[in-house]
Amino acid sequence: MPTNVSPEYKKAEAGYKTAREPRERLVALREMLRTIPKHKGTEHLQADIKTKIKELTVELSGPRKGGARGGPVYTIRPEGAGQIALLGPPNSGKSTLHHALTGSGAATGPYPFTTQHPRPGMIPVEDVGIQLIDLPPIAERHPLPWIANALQPADGALLVVDLSLPGCAAAVEELVLLLAGRKVHLTGEWPRGAAPPPEPEDLFTKRLPSALVAAQAELLDSAEEEADVLLELVELDLPVLRASAAEEEIDHLGAWLFDALGVVRVYTETAAKKRDDRPYTIRRGQTVQDVAALIHKDFARDLKFARLMRPGRPDRRVGRAFPLEDGDRIAIHA
Repeated sequence: MPTNVSPEYKKAEAGYKTAREPRERLVALREMLRTIPKHKGTEHLQADIKTKIKELTVELSGPRKGGARGGPVYTIRPEGAGQIALLGPPNSGKSTLHHALTGSGAATGPYPFTTQHPRPGMIPVEDVGIQLIDLPPIAERHPLPWIANALQPADGALLVVDLSLPGCAAAVEELVLLLAGRKVHLTGEWPRGAAPPPEPEDLFTKRLPSALVAAQAELLDSAEEEADVLLELVELDLPVLRASAAEEEIDHLGAWLFDALGVVRVYTETAAKKRDDRPYTIRRGQTVQDVAALIHKDFARDLKFARLMRPGRPDRRVGRAFPLEDGDRIAIHA
């Protein structure tokens, strides 16, 4: 952030960082541009803000004169316990894996670029869902100018690679460089809770927690060793996961993501009485206050205390800053 900025600019920038949808980010960007100090020291940031405004305006554009449209919206609204993007070079097996995990019916084929637009689906894990977005393959010959915006709300990514294909290392290196050109950098550091990620070099840099998925692992003698070699060649340090849709070796992926994201399920007494006992999902380290905010903003504002019902322990009264654990049940008193 540039020095000597106004409180209005700081508030708008904070709004941009926490926004989960394109329209919210666009509103925040316009306010940032309006309130940023106009001097030489902020020229580059002003240019970046204008570029982002232009990209989001095009993406969100509605019907135009003559009936033409601005095209599909490429940013998927987050749902479930977290949003995970499926990344990969052409013919990596992304769509096959997406269908196997979510039952999405994603189009597959023995030719590149079968997937043309982002496709959402849900991985069922325990009694919640993790949203999985199948993205088009990333390659120089198939540019995706919108990819950075599409990845903005993602909590993480699975980099799907068919290690049996010749040239897979070069294809992954091309993908990594293309993402870096859009200020998206893959990292093996997953949050496993609510701890804030390290501050990026600039506002529009995205550090995306990622894991490499060795697809069609049944075709390899040692998928893990092949994956380690590839990661060393492309200079990435990511966790490695095996997967084989053909042999149904996929169930562990949802459980791994559940843990890597630090998902905590919290149940409410009200939902149990209504026989609709679906949990609210927060992150490890978050509190009663965070759950109250998910239920309704008035609950968060007027919260006095909560009654905690933790399995195997007596019920007790807790305050708004009390950290919750997976499986807790609470009754909000406001």
